[in-house]
Formats: sequence, structure tokens, C-alpha cells
Amino acid sequence: MTDLSRRFALTLGLAGLLLPGRAGAQSADPARATAFIQATGEELVAAINSGVGSPADRRALVAGILRRAVDVEGVGRFILGRWWRTASAEQQAEYLRLFEEVLIRNLSSRFGEFQGVRFSLGRSQARTEDDVLVNTVVERPNSPAYTLDWRVAEVGGQPRVVDVIAEGTSLRLTTRSEYSSVITRGGNTVAALIGAMRQQIAQMASREGG
Repeated sequence: MTDLSRRFALTLGLAGLLLPGRAGAQSADPARATAFIQATGEELVAAINSGVGSPADRRALVAGILRRAVDVEGVGRFILGRWWRTASAEQQAEYLRLFEEVLIRNLSSRFGEFQGVRFSLGRSQARTEDDVLVNTVVERPNSPAYTLDWRVAEVGGQPRVVDVIAEGTSLRLTTRSEYSSVITRGGNTVAALIGAMRQQIAQMASREGG
């Protein structure tokens, strides 16, 4: 679990926001995708920079925004890949529950740690008929600015983030490779990944104090 925790945390730290699969995706509109990312970015920045409450309170605000913006189930299923079909219904449900908690804890803790964040839009382009890449620039005090390409698709009639491209790297593909490695090392069973994710969540909770 140490390797999984370190690599997954590094991936999230580099990008800021992860992103997910495309189950049920429909044709995407660039203008709608851009407006969605702008609104989501402004909401995240407002929560981070609010200074209201404790860091834990701000992380909770960020977590709520992320749950609305990201296709968590879609990315979770995509990342599990072929192993999804080998998992029992109970394992599938437990994996998705744990995946959401790992994802939200990682992202909300990172967003909640910084104040003075600024967010600006770059150009947008239709990647395929189904999704749009929206370029953004994120600036933090005393840190170099970095760019993120947010992949947005229509999921269930609503725009959702389905991937983030950081430094040319797809974060959902990176995480998919990491999870597959954990399963393979654990005897090709999803149970091995579920156990590792439970351990990871326990470590996060200990660090965050709950």
C-alpha cells in the first residue's frame, strides 16, 4: 500500500483534480463545457480562499463541489477496467464507495490546504464528438503556475469532468495502471485492491484527525 499511496498522492498533487470515466456520455458542447469549468473553478477558488472556518471545514466545502463536478462512478469503473467484470456485485459496490472516499479525501485535503489561489481559463477545443478539453491556469502563492486540461463530457444530461490532463499525462490512465498493479500483486483479485484502499483511507483519516 505504500507504493500505491505515494504514487496516487503524487499524481493528485501534480494536477489538483482527477478525473474519471465516461459511462453514459453524450455529445458535448464546447461552450457549455467551458462555462461549466469556469463556474466550477470559481466555486472551488471561493471555497478555498474564503478563510471561513477551519481547514477541515474548507475541505468539506471543496469535497461537496468535487462530488457535483466529477463523474466519480464513471472514473471509478474506468480505472478498475477489466477487473470490474471479475468483481462480485458486493465488491463493485464496496470498491466504488471506497474509491469516492479516497478521491474526495485526497482532492479536498489538497485544495483545502492552500489560500490565495487564482484560476483562469485558456482555450477550449472539442476533443471528439463526445468530449471537450478546457485549458486552465492555476496560480498559488509562492508556487509556479501550472496548466490543467479538463476533459468534460455530458453524463446523464449534465456536464461532468471525466479526466484531467497534467503535463501531457492522463490522470485516470495513470491511476488505472497503479490499481491494476495492486490487483496483480495481490493474486489477480479485486479484494486485494479493496484491502489496500481501506488501509489508505485509514492512513488519511489518521493524518486528518478523523
